[in-house]
Amino acid sequence: MLSLFLHSSFPPVRHRIPNKIKQLAPSITNLRIRGRISHFPPLFNRAGMQDSDPMSGSSDVGSPTVSIEDEAEAETKQMLSPLVNGENVRGDLILDLGLGRTALEWVILISPFFFWGTAMVVMKEIIPKAGPFFVSSVRLIPAGIILIGFASFRGSKQPSGMLAWVSIILFGTINAACFQGFLAEGLQKTTAGLGSVIIDSQPLTVAVLAAILFGESIGLVGAAGLVLGVFGLLLLEVPAIVKHGDTSIWGSGEWWMLLSAQSMAIGTVMVRWVSKYSDPVMATGWHMIIGGIPLLAISFLNHEPAVTGSLSLLTTIDFSGLLYTTVFGSAVSYGVFFYNATEGNLTKLSSLTFLTPMFASIFGYLFLGETFSPLQLGGAFVTLVAIYMVNYREIVPQD
Repeated sequence: MLSLFLHSSFPPVRHRIPNKIKQLAPSITNLRIRGRISHFPPLFNRAGMQDSDPMSGSSDVGSPTVSIEDEAEAETKQMLSPLVNGENVRGDLILDLGLGRTALEWVILISPFFFWGTAMVVMKEIIPKAGPFFVSSVRLIPAGIILIGFASFRGSKQPSGMLAWVSIILFGTINAACFQGFLAEGLQKTTAGLGSVIIDSQPLTVAVLAAILFGESIGLVGAAGLVLGVFGLLLLEVPAIVKHGDTSIWGSGEWWMLLSAQSMAIGTVMVRWVSKYSDPVMATGWHMIIGGIPLLAISFLNHEPAVTGSLSLLTTIDFSGLLYTTVFGSAVSYGVFFYNATEGNLTKLSSLTFLTPMFASIFGYLFLGETFSPLQLGGAFVTLVAIYMVNYREIVPQD
């Protein structure tokens, strides 16, 4: 999906040389301008003189290269002067387009983390009015329909075969239903920023699972990161338990966020297995619908406000927030993220994990007035450092 988008947005550049240039130096049109040019057409010599002027028919050694007749030709001569003097010429246009394409690739790569972080802030505001499981189901089901429609429009085939549907059902149960359900439950009892830090500790679990299932080694630095990560999570969890005076972990929002992180970690490991049997975008859409249905059922069983007649009390801003979490917080973000995961961009994805809690903390502070206690701030910093250490071997290539 991402590569198709980039390819369609940036077709091969065809260099159009003005007619004046074509008249003065037809061979210039055959140049391929990329970065610097070190080859020059034989029309000009090093001294800036013309060996034989095909335009004027003159072969005088001292004759000017081009006779300037008007302002347009003067501008053309100025454009050609680097070639005349034998200097290297930058393909500024190509360089600019290349930088623009690189910047767009990074924006697309970062976008899931921005949407996830800001979506948590939006959910935190809407959940008290609509109910946690209703918000989770609305975030998943419509987004899944959007992704399936997009994949179908792109020409992707529907999943077929028992293995395809079994893998999607398991994927939807763990990575959609459990992940979003635990997240929504945890958001009721903790801040968006703190919850996001805990959820994004999932690379620690991914590293352990990868070592067990695939025999991957995380090295000494990664092992130290795992130990440090556990310590960081304790710094985040213990103050919340003490503050609420509830020693039961089930009353802690941070604990529910930790369960959400483990669900996402297992889902991340499952992605490549699922994509063996189905198109990744199509599978992502179906796993959202399959995971969202039980959440909607729980919403009805719990008689949440949105399903007991209070939906009309939601404001236009609330509905806009639900739309944002559905389209951008789920459809766009998950589609891009899992496509990148299947295409082997896990290195960059892992190194950008810290961006989600950063965006959640910034917007949580700006719109909800959320803050960290000094101990929690220290725990968040330790956890993010641990995540970097676990990903160290991927972020910093080894010789």
